[in-house]
Amino acid sequence: MSEIGTLPPNAMEQHYNGFQKIDYSVLSPGAAELADGTSNIKCAYTPELEMKMLLFQKPAAGPEEVVIHLRAAGICGSDVHFWKDGRIADSVVSQPCCAGHESAGEVIEVGANWKDKINVGDRVALEMGIPCGKPDCEECLSGGYNGCPHTVFFSTPPYHGTLGRYPVHPGAWVHKLPDNVSYTEGALCEPLCVALAGIERGGVKLADPVVIALATLLAARAAGAAPVVITDVVESRLDFARTLVPGVRTVLINPAKSPQEIAAEVRTAAGLPVKIVLECTGMESSIHAATYIVSFGGHVHIIGVGKSIQTFRYIRQAIRLVSEGLVNILPLVTHNVPLAEAVSAFNVAADPSQGAIKVHIVDN
Repeated sequence: MSEIGTLPPNAMEQHYNGFQKIDYSVLSPGAAELADGTSNIKCAYTPELEMKMLLFQKPAAGPEEVVIHLRAAGICGSDVHFWKDGRIADSVVSQPCCAGHESAGEVIEVGANWKDKINVGDRVALEMGIPCGKPDCEECLSGGYNGCPHTVFFSTPPYHGTLGRYPVHPGAWVHKLPDNVSYTEGALCEPLCVALAGIERGGVKLADPVVIALATLLAARAAGAAPVVITDVVESRLDFARTLVPGVRTVLINPAKSPQEIAAEVRTAAGLPVKIVLECTGMESSIHAATYIVSFGGHVHIIGVGKSIQTFRYIRQAIRLVSEGLVNILPLVTHNVPLAEAVSAFNVAADPSQGAIKVHIVDN
């Protein structure tokens, strides 16, 4: 099996490589295009560790693509990380790169090869990790396409994300939303996928004692985990968790304490041996503490991977859970900001004092 990053780019990687050409202009604050509801404006991180609004031409759909009018997009922690640090692992912001991979919108143009399956006006959620699908790809053939070494993940350099008015996307990787699922919920299905992956792979079952983070709290409760202990370094997020899921047990983490001390506090809160820890940060210190929290024979499942990777494959399940009312994800969105003000939305998302859980950028 080839290692990710060592293979030559395939045609799809070349097609979506946003660093191969400069086809945009950088907008100044207050530019007229920001107020024009038809301009194809997008929000991007830059090598100078700034967030900028860019202006692109409105795209046309290729034969295998659709053009979307973005209606809602969430800001992920990885978006903020690319902005603040200019890289995640080997993905480097060497040129401006559009953010956004939690998106839903309305189809406004359909490529020739998808006209019998997708219609203009369809409401869709976008799946952001696009595998190669080649017959010689072991990962794609086995069904583990999230491990495909040729995956194009939008918003990870050099692939522009979808935080703009008119993203273009492969038709095979948009998913229609039921009438009772809003654009906001559709955009939230991407982070819900991450939670579902952790719940399934961690083997969470009814009455399992679980230690978890906010991102997977709703999915764990829907799976029947009990008791559930959630940890965070920000008290306001724990307050929110107690409102979101009454009965959840919370522990405020003091990063100055040792992993053993943190583990003792969490085990006390659980009140019985912890069977599963779903570690959602990817931070070395948190993973270290998790190994002390879990009981003998238990499992530590790492959902966050050093701030550098996303989990997908679960978007259809996520949409069904929301549509059937098994998971109510709407309360996670605490802020809605117009697309033209996307840069200010990033400042809110990055500032814990503003109390943001999930910041959404909307374009109506």
